[in-house]
Amino acid sequence: MRIMGLDVGSKTVGVAISDPLGFTAQGLEIIPINEDKNEFGLDRLGELVKEYKVEKFVLGLPKNMNNTSGPRVEASRAYGAKLEELFDLPVEYQDERLTTVAAERMLIEQADISRSKRKKVIDKLAAQLILQNYLDRNF
Repeated sequence: MRIMGLDVGSKTVGVAISDPLGFTAQGLEIIPINEDKNEFGLDRLGELVKEYKVEKFVLGLPKNMNNTSGPRVEASRAYGAKLEELFDLPVEYQDERLTTVAAERMLIEQADISRSKRKKVIDKLAAQLILQNYLDRNF
């Protein structure tokens, strides 16, 4: 069963996919979106869903550090509702606190990647971490 992990931001959606057995997550790509123009990258997501035969989505839930929900949590849940409606697939949510921080730290410490290059991959790596945390917790 392939699961797609998503790190939904206001300008991009980081995308990751599980291996067929659900053990590991791999980052796929970053899809640009524009919330103000109601452009959510759903056409591209649809292509990836078909290509990888996705059976479930896992979205990062960007809670505040004190475990409260803010506007980004509402935006993520709204995005999840769009996915459920459009693809008729289940959507689960994974706490994503500190995943972007962890992703950035990994890129700095392990790969010594410049700030401009980090911006190009950070959301994809965050999606991978969100999905891997979900897989580790559930399988």
